[in-house]
Amino acid sequence: MTVNAVAHLNFHGQARAALEFYQSVFGGQLTLATYADFGMPADLPDATKVVFGQVVADNGFRVMAYDVPGHDTPVATPAAPTTRRENGTTITEERFFLSVRGETVEEVGALWERLAEAATVIEAFGPAPWAPAFGMLSDRFGVTWILDVAAEYVGA
Repeated sequence: MTVNAVAHLNFHGQARAALEFYQSVFGGQLTLATYADFGMPADLPDATKVVFGQVVADNGFRVMAYDVPGHDTPVATPAAPTTRRENGTTITEERFFLSVRGETVEEVGALWERLAEAATVIEAFGPAPWAPAFGMLSDRFGVTWILDVAAEYVGA
C-alpha cells in the first residue's frame, strides 16, 4: 500500500489565483473544477469558485485547494503572518507550514525567488546551521512556506 499526504488549502475566493501562482512557481499540471461544474446553478455567487483544484508536478510537488463557499477575501489582503524568527528560533501561532525540500541550493533558490514574489519574508533564504540553505516566507495568499536544501547526514 502507498500513502501520500497532500496539503489541502482552504481559500475564500482565492483558490484559482493561488493554484495558478503555485503552478507558475513549481510547474506541473493544474486541474480545476468549479461549483458550477458540480451542478450549482451558474447564477449563484459561488458558482465560479473552485470546489476542487490541484497542482501536480513531475518533481514531486503536489498541493490541493478549494474555495470555502459563502466567503470572499480580496487577493491583495491576505492575513498578516503570525510567524517570526527570533534568535534562530521560530515563534508562531500557525498550526502548519508547507515545507519544500530540494537537493541543491540552485534548484531550491530558484523556487524561492518565484515564491517570494509579493511575499512577506520571515527569514531570508541562505545558509543555516542545519542545512546548506533555508528560508521562510508567507506568500501573497497568506500561506507560510519553509524552503530548504537537504543536508548530507553522516550517522553512526
